[in-house]
Formats: sequence, structure tokens, C-alpha cells
Amino acid sequence: MTRVGLLGYGIAGRVFHAPLITSTEGMELVAIVTANPERQAQASAAHPAAKIVTADELFELDLDLIVVATPNRTHVEYARRAIEKGVAVVVDKPFAPTSAEAKDLVASAEAKGVPLTVFQNRRWDSDFLTVRKIIGQLGDIRRFESRYERWVPEIWDNWREFGAPEEAGGLLYDLGAHLVDQALQLFGPVARVYAELDRRRPGAQVDDDVFVALTHKSGVRSHLWANAHAANAGPRFRVLGSKGAFVISGLDEQEDALDAGRRPTDPNWGHEDRTGQLGVLGETTDIAVEPGAYQNFYAELQAGRIPVDPASSVDALEVIEAAFTSARENRVVEL
Repeated sequence: MTRVGLLGYGIAGRVFHAPLITSTEGMELVAIVTANPERQAQASAAHPAAKIVTADELFELDLDLIVVATPNRTHVEYARRAIEKGVAVVVDKPFAPTSAEAKDLVASAEAKGVPLTVFQNRRWDSDFLTVRKIIGQLGDIRRFESRYERWVPEIWDNWREFGAPEEAGGLLYDLGAHLVDQALQLFGPVARVYAELDRRRPGAQVDDDVFVALTHKSGVRSHLWANAHAANAGPRFRVLGSKGAFVISGLDEQEDALDAGRRPTDPNWGHEDRTGQLGVLGETTDIAVEPGAYQNFYAELQAGRIPVDPASSVDALEVIEAAFTSARENRVVEL
């Protein structure tokens, strides 16, 4: 068995990591770190075989894998401790507050021969898997549009809303880490970045209205949006090519399913009724979405493979940093 220790039992730890780990054959969740009494009770009820420990106690245990699902400001510290201990480590996104820190972690892991990966789970979203499958039918891709838009008009008491730089809060770090990663996966390296970042909600300390335009070296243009106050969301994806277009709305349902207690071992896991439209003008065909497959992340790890190359998350952080510079200085940034 692969003995796993989980640092953090907030949304990331409780909804994503713990259920996916315990659903993976050959993995055993042996310890969970959370200081919040309510979360300790939740963790004990959901995973009675796992010990509730402190971070220091976790690093003293005999573990095969450590998962860092704590607030962004602690990602680097805990990942470095795991690497120094010689234990394989998963770091939730964003990998680190800066690309320089992320590069340092990658170099340290390589020097010590420690497996290191980043939880870019939305590479296994149903709609993204569908885009990857059908994109070859669209001819030369000219423009890629991608959105994560939500209706959260009130600021909530969470570190993602805190403005201190070390928190790496705001939507560009949060949802933008997925948007940028998906664009890079589809269309490769970026040559130029332009961004508009705003704080729309009263009292907001961080960006809650994000637009990022990427010009890929391939010539494809990616337009990416993240929003916390969208009372009506635009299409999740719109891909325009020389032979046609693909449009799909809505969001992958796996997060809600996990939160509701469903697991990847359930029948029909990841299957949705959503369809996208593929074609030209009024002559389109409904395309059923591919099944979502978050379980593949830990299945790949258990099989001895790295599901996400951490260097790709360094690339995404460099784009995010360029977006911050672009918005601050109101200019296009060359990479």
C-alpha cells in the first residue's frame, strides 16, 4: 500500500484529495493535518482510519506520499519539507506564489530524486477532455475562449480573499491557474500576454474580475476570463477554427459530485447529460461530453507515473506573473 499523508482539510483536502486518494486502489490515507476542530471532526467521521495529526507529527511518520492542500502561502514550505524527507509530494495549484520558488522546488526534487507533481485536476474535466478529442476537426485554430465565471457577490472570510502578496489570493491565482494551464496544454508556449484585473466587489482586496489574452507562439490567441460576480455566465469554451467551431456551456460536475459524497468507484462516474455544439453556423451537431476523470490523477501516481510535469506549472506561473505585470503597467508583456 502507498501510505499517504494529507496536509489540509479545507475545500481542496476534503472535497478533492481525500476522496480521490481513498478511491484509488493501493492507496491508504493514514494521516490528515487540520487545526480546525470542526474540520477535525469532519475528517475523523469521513476517514476514521486516518490519524489527525499536526504538520510536525506528519513529517515524522513513515509515508510514501505527502499531499499539500494547505493555503497557498504554505505550499513551498511544506513541499520543501517533503522533498528534504525524500517523500513523493503532490502540491495543489497554484504550485507556488512565484515561478522562482516553483523552479527551486523542481530543482530540489530533481537533485534528490523525489517525485514531485502538481494537482492540475481540471486537465481531467469532462468538457476539456471533449475539446482535446474534437479539436482536430476544427482545422487551424484561430481563437480559444475559456471561462470560469461564478456568482459570489459577497466577499467570504477565506485566505483566497486576502490581499497580502504571500497569500497568492485572487481569481488569477485560483481559477486562472486552471485557465492558463489548459490553454498551455492545448496550444503550447506563449509569446505575449495582456491582462485586465479588477476588484469589483466593495471591499475586495484581490482581483475578482479577470481577463487575460495570450498570443501563443503557434499563432493561436487564447482569451481567458474568471469572474466572481457573473450573474449569467458565458460559454465554458468557444473554439474557433478554419473549418468550424465548438461551443459548450456549463461546468464539469465532478466537484459537486465529490462534495455530495459520490466517488469515482460509483457507476457512471463522470458521465454528464451536457452536450456541446460542433459545426458551422446553423449546421451543428450535438457532441456528448467525455466522462470526467479526476481519478486518473492518483491512478497515474499509483502506477509510478507523474501525472503533471511540475515544469508545466512553472510555465503557467510565468504567464500569471506576466499577466499581473501587464495589468499593473497597462501594456503587453513579451515572454
